Order: sequence, then structure tokens, then C-alpha cells
Amino acid sequence: MLRLSKLADYAVVLLSRLGQEGGLHTAPALSVATGIAEPTVAKVLRILSQSGLVEAQRGARGGHRLARPTCAIPLSEVIVAVDGPIALTACVDGATGGCEAEGHCPVRGRWDPVNQAVRAALSAVTIADVARPSCSDLHHRAPVSPAAHLAAE
Repeated sequence: MLRLSKLADYAVVLLSRLGQEGGLHTAPALSVATGIAEPTVAKVLRILSQSGLVEAQRGARGGHRLARPTCAIPLSEVIVAVDGPIALTACVDGATGGCEAEGHCPVRGRWDPVNQAVRAALSAVTIADVARPSCSDLHHRAPVSPAAHLAAE
């Protein structure tokens, strides 16, 4: 099974949250908003900042904000920033020394097209895509009465 690390998952959650409200957000505020422990939030924000996905502003009024809109941040970039290169196997893209059977492996190099397809699929999905409410999320919201619509206008 192909599975993201918890830190990569948390990174997607934090980027989604930063994209929802804009502006600067502190690690403690993001921790409360997401339910992710504050030390973990700080660690993930540091990783995202080092990779250029998040900008940090120091000082009393400091915090973190997105470096660019969520629609311009592909999942692949987040995964690479947190987990490293995306690959299904150790022998990827001509790498050596990752497997004891590489000298006589019948499928050596055959995984490259699969790895490229996975990377392409993850590059086609952005943080904005996963942060959008789904149809099922919209179905579970409480219905709004026509009177509430009129009162809002």
C-alpha cells in the first residue's frame, strides 16, 4: 500500500488551513484550529518554510503564511518537501545501492514509468483541490431556510 507519512498529511492540512483564511498564523493558533499538536505544527511549518511553500515572519506580530496560492501548490511538491523523492521502489530513476538483488533483478528500471505516472498524478492535484468541500460535505450541512436567505440580504 502506498501511504503518505503523517508529517506529509499534516503538511497538507496546515497548507489547506493557511489557504482558507489568508494572513499570518501562529503555530499555536494553527494547532488549535487543526487539532495537530503544537510541536508537530512547528516542525512541519519549519519544513514547509525551508522548502519555500510557506513564508515565516518573525517578531511579536509574526507568523506563517502561504508563499503562493493553494491552487499553485501541487501535492507532489508537498510530499517531496516532507518525505523526499516520490518513488514506489528503491531502484528509481537509475539509482544504485538500494537493493541486494539489483545486479540480477529482471525488473530493474521497469518501475521508472510507473514512478513517473505517480508523480504526474500527484502533480496534477493541488492543495486547493483537496481543500475544497466535497459534495458529501455540502450534503451534511444543515439546510438554510429561505427566510435566512432573505434576512441575509
